Amino acid sequence: MVIFIERVGPLATIQDLGRPGWFDSGVGPAGAADRASLRLANRLVGNPEDHAGIEVLLGGLVVRTDAHVTVAVTGAPAAATVDSTPVGHASVLELEAGQTLRLGMAGTGLRTYIGVRGGIDVPKVLGSRSRDTLSGIGPDPLRPGMQLPVGPPPRTFPTVEFAPVPVPPEVLVVRARPGPREDWFTDPAALFRGSWQVSSETDRVGARLDRVAGPPLTRSITRELPAEGVALGSVQVPPSGQPVVFLADHPITGGYPVVAVVLDADVDRVAQLRPGELLRFAPDD
Repeated sequence: MVIFIERVGPLATIQDLGRPGWFDSGVGPAGAADRASLRLANRLVGNPEDHAGIEVLLGGLVVRTDAHVTVAVTGAPAAATVDSTPVGHASVLELEAGQTLRLGMAGTGLRTYIGVRGGIDVPKVLGSRSRDTLSGIGPDPLRPGMQLPVGPPPRTFPTVEFAPVPVPPEVLVVRARPGPREDWFTDPAALFRGSWQVSSETDRVGARLDRVAGPPLTRSITRELPAEGVALGSVQVPPSGQPVVFLADHPITGGYPVVAVVLDADVDRVAQLRPGELLRFAPDD
């Protein structure tokens, strides 16, 4: 079974849940930026949660299948059609041979996921089928004319036909804990006061934030910081004072102080924020 790529929007990549365990070789985990949405897509089609799917930035993807296949579209709610017929978001879709699935541009959110029963079965690199956009490891980004093989269907079957999706709030509140270098700041708690706005400089590596309301983050220690390990969700503060929340393709080391670390459960939500959207940090009590 093959999925034919007919059109691609701004960016579409193959992602699973990443390749942990390679930090000592200089390779980060990568994987889906919004892991919860990929897991949901896989559950809807009856896959194990770690099967590879397609991560689509903003929408615009058009795919066709050469055989019957079960798919689900989750994450950012891009309007989807099968042969021009509108279909539901976060629901089980049955495509027959020759049918075309089209994604419009998402009205909210940043990343849409397509789960395919059997998973996208491209070769693994270091144990994962994920594309790491920072290092260039993993399968190439999708382009028109590509053919993606689909793996054998699992023995499990879908148990639900659709999943309710909550409406995102106007201002996202994410929980964070003090980082290893909070003492490098005059007032590290300033991060938790007021609000921040996602800048246009956001990608799978990280989301840069601009201050909207509240005090700036100022350093009390200004000397150079030797490169040290950084984790998913680290809030690193460069000299500009604009925090960067590290996402799936983050570097494994950084040379700027980390003032806080976003809880793992909230990183997926940050990955769905568009430039211009608002965010507030809340201490994890």
